[in-house]
Amino acid sequence: MALIDTAASATAPPAASALPTPPSNDPLSAGAEASTTSGGTGTRQRLDHIDAMRPVKQAGVVSTHTLLAFAGAGTGVTVGACLQLLHVTREAFLFVSACMLAYSCRGLIVSNWRTFYQRRFAMVAIPYLAWTVIYFFITQGMNPRPFWTAVGHFLYLCATGYYQLYYLIVLMQFYLLFPLFLWLVRKTAGHHAALMIVSLIVQVTYTSLMHWGALPWASQDFWASREVISYQFYLVAGLVVAAHLDDVHAFLVAHVKAIVAFTFAAAGLAEAWYYLAQYDVVRWFGSSSDPFQPVVVPFNIGAIACIYLIGVALVRPKSPALRTAVQSGSDNAYGVYLAQMVFILGLGGLGWAHLDHFIPWPIVCIASVVLVFGLCVALTAVLARTPLARPLTGRTRVAWPSPRRKAGADSAQASMAG
Repeated sequence: MALIDTAASATAPPAASALPTPPSNDPLSAGAEASTTSGGTGTRQRLDHIDAMRPVKQAGVVSTHTLLAFAGAGTGVTVGACLQLLHVTREAFLFVSACMLAYSCRGLIVSNWRTFYQRRFAMVAIPYLAWTVIYFFITQGMNPRPFWTAVGHFLYLCATGYYQLYYLIVLMQFYLLFPLFLWLVRKTAGHHAALMIVSLIVQVTYTSLMHWGALPWASQDFWASREVISYQFYLVAGLVVAAHLDDVHAFLVAHVKAIVAFTFAAAGLAEAWYYLAQYDVVRWFGSSSDPFQPVVVPFNIGAIACIYLIGVALVRPKSPALRTAVQSGSDNAYGVYLAQMVFILGLGGLGWAHLDHFIPWPIVCIASVVLVFGLCVALTAVLARTPLARPLTGRTRVAWPSPRRKAGADSAQASMAG
């Protein structure tokens, strides 16, 4: 299935019945494989611009982790300021996941939840366990533990998620609660603006209580990042946007400058808050290192809108090279998410973090992002063509390209370009 359709790259999408949907083998932005009763027609097409958002988000995730690994000594304050904005990739993941899952169910009556759960959790739980095992052995090799300590550590990783894998725990919680979210959005039809306002107030209130330590320890910091309630607004927003995708798309593409300006202003506000808190200028601002600071919520909203617009822009050009690059990035985005720490840990073991002694650390980090992203894409593309495709990439196994198939694809691509 071709990922880039130049006919669908206009500033506004076609009618809802013609809107395309991302492939269902990527839980980071997949549509639902919902069984339905009669009486509804689905919208199971493909959204090319949503697909194009996926590598953009993954680049943000890789940037976060390379900054943490390779920024160098004495850069903590600046890195913290960058991370405060880069953390939006978590919220963007969940927004897109909720949006596309709800969009694929739009107008349908879901009748077979058992099948739904089997497919959803298989797409998440199997890669989660497979990569937990991989990272366990990697870290065990780097830092050997006695047998029973190692067993306890492995069980801990399974329960809490190794490093970036915690997001899949949140995603599984969302899948579990999806019927309730879907019911809420359908029950409030005609009042979605009010639903969004209430959800936003709840989000800001909850993150404020979290930020200023008013919640129990189990709802703060490490544990909060693994609880679906910490992201409820972005999930509700995803479902509401799915119900009004045509109108939302038209609004976004008609107000690009205003959205970008709002996002930059919100980023400036969040960064000012960060530095004032960091240097204790305004003491009641609280910790500067909290990723759930309420002041970041406006930036998150604007940044998600900007990522959407970037996705729209990426599917417009007719350049075959760009179409191929976007397709590869989209197809392998889940694999980039799963495998990134293999290469970050590997570079760290090779002394990559010491390059800042010779090269400015921002250049080291940018080069690291490009290198890690490229290596992950290459690894995922290879693994997707093996019997381990499903557990290691979350993708259905694809065939190795043959000369005949490549010639046919080149001919079709040339025809599209013309």
